[in-house]
Amino acid sequence: MEEIELPKLESDQKSYAGIPEAVFVDDVEQFMKDSGNEDSVEKVLKSFDEQHSKYRFMEYNMVSRRRRLRQQIPDLTKNLEMIKHLREQSEDQETQFLLSEQVFVKTVMPPTKSVCLWLGANVMLEYPLDEAEELLRQNKKSAEVNLRCLEHDQEFLRDQITTTEVNMARVHNYDVKKRQAKKASGEDKS
Repeated sequence: MEEIELPKLESDQKSYAGIPEAVFVDDVEQFMKDSGNEDSVEKVLKSFDEQHSKYRFMEYNMVSRRRRLRQQIPDLTKNLEMIKHLREQSEDQETQFLLSEQVFVKTVMPPTKSVCLWLGANVMLEYPLDEAEELLRQNKKSAEVNLRCLEHDQEFLRDQITTTEVNMARVHNYDVKKRQAKKASGEDKS
């Protein structure tokens, strides 16, 4: 199998799908003092939770796209093999085709120089074998590149989800320590 080359990313991009990068909160105390956070743990946690939900939604969509692509590539490979078989066929051949679920019909297939391909949206076109093979090869290569880009983006997305979860835990722990310190200083005064 040939190596699939991924398209180049822009210098400021880290994902093909434009997934926003989660910034790691190193100094939680300083982060909480930044404008927009107003030292409100609930507001910050809500913001992180929204970001986390968006990342999870993206992950769900990527998983379903990946599943479709992983099914599509073997189908395209089988179609290419069928075109090769049709090209090599020199005499009538008996075969069966699916009429409806669990119902097959026997037929005799003469040698052919063209095939019909489903293009999607209920559109089927007849192509000469050479053109059909070229179209299927392009579709297969495109699907393989898309799959690789998607896998790259999934890895990047997993990192962003982890970073967001760590940020949420750090802010929560900051709040717990702050409350404990406040409670301890309140007890010392009594």
